[in-house]
Amino acid sequence: MKARQLFIASLGSLVLSQPLASLAQSSNGKNLYIQRCAMCHGVDIKGTGPLAKKSNPPTPDLTTAAFKKRLDEYPGVIVSSVILRPNGDLIPKTLRVNGVKLAPHAWTVQDFRDLHQYMSGVISKSR
Repeated sequence: MKARQLFIASLGSLVLSQPLASLAQSSNGKNLYIQRCAMCHGVDIKGTGPLAKKSNPPTPDLTTAAFKKRLDEYPGVIVSSVILRPNGDLIPKTLRVNGVKLAPHAWTVQDFRDLHQYMSGVISKSR
């Protein structure tokens, strides 16, 4: 558990220590979300994608106040920790079992920022 906390803390330092000049690009965040997340989380981020109920546990609604609070408290860390270290084999298994082939992606700090900004914007509009 300590290793995971250290990993997440390190990610937070990495994400937050980037120069302010690298502002998030919402089109990149939206594209990443649509291509890599919406199949489970849905376009509305409410866990309504075509694979949402095919995972065990089912895909959560990310528009909840609790999740928004976590995003606000740990910018980029929540998104990056899920992407880099999925809950066991849950994400890859759900995709594999349902025949979804997703090309590998070389994630960058900017990608995490962009995805975080896009998701935060969609969540804010849903409230």
